[in-house]
Amino acid sequence: MTIAHAGIYPHAAIALPEVGKEEAAKVAATYAAMQELARRAKDSRADVIVLITPHGPLFRDAVAMLDIDPLTGTLAQFGVPGITYSYQNDRSLLEAVELEADRAGIRTAVIDKRSAAAYRVAAELDHGATVPLYFFRQFDINLPLLHLTFGLLPPRRLFEFGRACRRALERQKKRAAVICSSDLSHRLIPGAPAGYSPAGREFDEKLASLLEQYDVEGILNIDSGLLEEAGECGYRSILICLGMLDGDTVVSEILSYEGPFGVGYLTADLTPAGNKRKSSEHVQLAKKALESYVLRGKRIKPPQDSELNKTKAGAFVTLKMDGRLRGCIGTIEPLRESLAREIIENAISAGTADPRFSPVTAGELPHLYYSVDVLLPPEKISGKKELDPKRYGVIVESGRRRGLLLPDLEGVDTAEEQLAIALQKAGISPGEPYRLYRFLVRRYK
Repeated sequence: MTIAHAGIYPHAAIALPEVGKEEAAKVAATYAAMQELARRAKDSRADVIVLITPHGPLFRDAVAMLDIDPLTGTLAQFGVPGITYSYQNDRSLLEAVELEADRAGIRTAVIDKRSAAAYRVAAELDHGATVPLYFFRQFDINLPLLHLTFGLLPPRRLFEFGRACRRALERQKKRAAVICSSDLSHRLIPGAPAGYSPAGREFDEKLASLLEQYDVEGILNIDSGLLEEAGECGYRSILICLGMLDGDTVVSEILSYEGPFGVGYLTADLTPAGNKRKSSEHVQLAKKALESYVLRGKRIKPPQDSELNKTKAGAFVTLKMDGRLRGCIGTIEPLRESLAREIIENAISAGTADPRFSPVTAGELPHLYYSVDVLLPPEKISGKKELDPKRYGVIVESGRRRGLLLPDLEGVDTAEEQLAIALQKAGISPGEPYRLYRFLVRRYK
């Protein structure tokens, strides 16, 4: 597919720890959601970044494209000059977009150093670009970049410009990761940057609802008076992004929304359905449970009409980060009314109550990889000759002491190693009598 990844990224510099410092904690959900979007972009196999910003060179009648190579910028305006950026400009894509836009009758303003001086505009990455790209840096995403600044064109013309961008990508056989840089209303609370208006909250809620439904026509037809009164700076970025997605099946996902400083920060994944990495229902449930608990302090409810509500089983949830264990908690036998509830509670415990680790933080959530092991009933065996550490897990029991080790663990290659670790976990010395069980698991990733 032409669009490998598409996300709405706020340009909330205050969310960056180096900029916001202690205030950044108030928008931790935004930070974690943008990290998650960037991680998905890393996994998307894109070969170019298309970035749409409100804060580059702005024209009434044209969409601006930076023709500077390399494209550079810093966070110096926020007091952090040490964070710098340099991206190769994808000039061949720029020329293709310019051609397709011209064919659609849409003006573009190509900004090189000379025209930047003539127009008295900055020919560098603006903060609408540098804030989202901060998260791309974390995942070493250093692809060629096309930098666009929307013009003050009618909504449908901006949508058509997005379609022109898509045609240019198709012609060049390139897969894009689209960064739609967008803040919503700047008038959410008294003292907000653009003053207060009840229309601010109304606009943000309306746009979020339309995005959840992926109602493109509804978004295109948002009342211009409401837009003006809301004091937003991201609607036009979104229109271009929607045009780029025209023809794809999109199941949108809003990852976070916050507005503690009077500006609406909405983070959403608009990646076409065929490009989203699929994980099992078990893993999706574990991930959703831990993220809800860490970010909002809430336990989610088991999903309705799920097969996971119709069975009971013990289950282990394992978390890894950077290839290393970050938490693992589970139950040998079912303790809750359903497997769904078993996964929810064990996911929360794996992230917050594993005594070997400190609780998972909001900033770590996008870097976690989950697996869920559902245990089949154990069978008693006579000795280690009946073990196979790649196939079977093991349980050892002596009195009230019990130890368990899951199968197919890295570094556990022999029955002797598996048994020794299980005995150690149970606090049973090898010379003591103990009962031995093996079990199979269904592992979900």
